[in-house]
Amino acid sequence: MTTDSATIDSLDFPTPAYAVADEVADLLFREARTIGAFTDQPVSDDELAAVYDLLKWGPTAMNTSPLRLLVVRSDEGKARLAAHAAEGNRDRILAAPLTLVVAADPAFHRLLPVLAPHRASMVDALEAQPEQRAGMARQNTLIQTGYLITALRATGLDAGPIGGVDTTGIDAEFFAESGWQSQLVVLVGHRDGVGTPHPRAARLAWSDVSATV
Repeated sequence: MTTDSATIDSLDFPTPAYAVADEVADLLFREARTIGAFTDQPVSDDELAAVYDLLKWGPTAMNTSPLRLLVVRSDEGKARLAAHAAEGNRDRILAAPLTLVVAADPAFHRLLPVLAPHRASMVDALEAQPEQRAGMARQNTLIQTGYLITALRATGLDAGPIGGVDTTGIDAEFFAESGWQSQLVVLVGHRDGVGTPHPRAARLAWSDVSATV
């Protein structure tokens, strides 16, 4: 197995194949990090709206767009959310300027007449298939989560995705009425220094992750 070096300064990235400027590729991917330490600088609703205005254009199956976001910024809200996180993640949630709870809406099909008029006839069929809807909502929400993290970086924010949470507890705490189903949480803010004590980890090479038939 081969890996790509973790040392950014030593890499000579090929640029001819990219349609964006080298510094954009650096910002969104190559120099971006998962951040756990943030400054006290707040994140405004306008900034979050700008993030969503980018991520919403990423494709999903039939344009279902099932991702839903709970913005947790108050001390009371942080405490309620942290109670459902693994012990190692609680202080990070409490310290971050805000945390986004990424959730999937299994009732996404009711918006098909707006989001996918050509598939509006599927509303009734999907209404009778809750398990299929839940699977579709989860899969496409996770796809949209990738757009979310990239959009946060593109708007000058930093992100720290966390999977160590009790999603069942979060759903009961926050989504009993809406029926949304939490998937993970993402810390959001402006990094404090480098934002993480961990060195850049290696990445797998193309030859390790691809097969051709």
